[in-house]
Amino acid sequence: MHIYSFEKLETWQKARLFRKDIYNLTRKFPKEETFGLTSQLKRSTSSIGDCLAEGSARITVKDKAYFITMSYSSAIETINHIIGAYDLDYISEDEYISFRLKLDELTNKLNALRKSILKN
Repeated sequence: MHIYSFEKLETWQKARLFRKDIYNLTRKFPKEETFGLTSQLKRSTSSIGDCLAEGSARITVKDKAYFITMSYSSAIETINHIIGAYDLDYISEDEYISFRLKLDELTNKLNALRKSILKN
């Protein structure tokens, strides 16, 4: 089986694990949020890794950097959804802090990845 370049990225691997954590977290959200915050949170979280994968297939540095920027934007959107989940008491303060710290790490790695690609 072929391993694609995005699968080798530590940033993508962390995004993959984060998505799994979010899917597990949203299982405890109220059922009436299935098509609201739950769906939005899952989509923005999935988009972090999706954009990294799609960008890895692009040829130009500009295109690759664009998709990393889109991944970063999805991570920021996810932060907003985590804040909403905390404000609505769907997650505890400890969960909120834990997920924020994971997102801080992801956004830092995305910024570093973008900078390293633009240097080349």
